[in-house]
Amino acid sequence: MEERIHPTNVDAPPPTAKNSGDTSKPAPNSKSVPPTPSTYVVQLPREQILRYPPPETAQKFHSLTRGKKRSCCRRCCYFTLCLLLLLIVSAAIAAGVFYLVFRPEAPKYTITSVVIRGMNLTSVPFISPEFDVSIRAENPNDKIGIYYTKNSAVKVFYNDVKLSDGVFPAFYQPKNNVTVFQTALKGSNIVLGSAVKTTLINAQNENMVPLVVRQKVPVKLKVGSMKTWKITTKVKCDVTVDALNDKSNIVSKDCHYSVRLW
Repeated sequence: MEERIHPTNVDAPPPTAKNSGDTSKPAPNSKSVPPTPSTYVVQLPREQILRYPPPETAQKFHSLTRGKKRSCCRRCCYFTLCLLLLLIVSAAIAAGVFYLVFRPEAPKYTITSVVIRGMNLTSVPFISPEFDVSIRAENPNDKIGIYYTKNSAVKVFYNDVKLSDGVFPAFYQPKNNVTVFQTALKGSNIVLGSAVKTTLINAQNENMVPLVVRQKVPVKLKVGSMKTWKITTKVKCDVTVDALNDKSNIVSKDCHYSVRLW
């Protein structure tokens, strides 16, 4: 029979001889030391960390906040509408009371005479006309006075061609008053086209020259001891004269006016 040779551990160190004289304590056995407390690390998915609070909670929060915002906007709109309605009703009541107490009437304007100079249509290529226009202003109100303020304008036109301009005099017109005043209007180096000059000469030969007098007058109303803001009054008068000289007479006249409160 063959002998079996058992392998030996050649790398194992030789046993160490015990020294009887060594008094050091033997090394403690690692198995006898109690284990230290373990630290646990809990790892969560990144999506869960970023979506804190959970999606269903966030959705509920957003729905509640939207409802609050809509409710707040509705309350604001309702309050604004109520305020506007209150202002409109108050203004209507104030206007009604004002009308019943003061009974306001619009002033009346008319042109009483027109004196014309410098309208030579044959000898010179340009003209420098002058118009002295007499205007009758009537204030029919019993409790309202009228202040005619500065920055007014009065102009004379023929077929949309401006012939002269000037200003409305500034004065105060008391209640139930009629005032007739004259305003001087001047033009300088007015060049008329051939067609306009021809029609103007023909109208003069027929003793029917149509002119337009436009007035833009800012006024203030005096109600009791108070004055209103500036109110712009625009007056348009269609006037037909029989001649273009200082002896002209008015053949027909018609005045219309409009008021701009603001």
